Amino acid sequence: MNKREVGTKFEQSAADYLEKNGYHILEKNFRCRIGEIDLIAKSEGYLCFIEVKFRSNTHTGFPGEAITPRKMMKITRTAEYFLMINQFPSETACRFDVVVILEDQISVIKNAFDAV
Repeated sequence: MNKREVGTKFEQSAADYLEKNGYHILEKNFRCRIGEIDLIAKSEGYLCFIEVKFRSNTHTGFPGEAITPRKMMKITRTAEYFLMINQFPSETACRFDVVVILEDQISVIKNAFDAV
């Protein structure tokens, strides 16, 4: 499998896991000229923008370490664009979650970072 296929496989695993844990998936792989958001969902009254990170082992670091300040900024800008084009009110409660997958273990970091 190439990187895109691997990413799609684990993004689907993350979506399945999130749905089993009360998230309602609204969109997968939202793309625009600004960037990409892996999953967009509703949970606990929030509109959640979710980044999925997978590692088969820790030789290259832990999955969550791949979310750099630059990546956070791209996700934030992409989320702002998503809100604008879908005409969400400015007071919409949002958060940025990260799903980390290490080998076959999945965990969610809710509110992993603030808007940059």
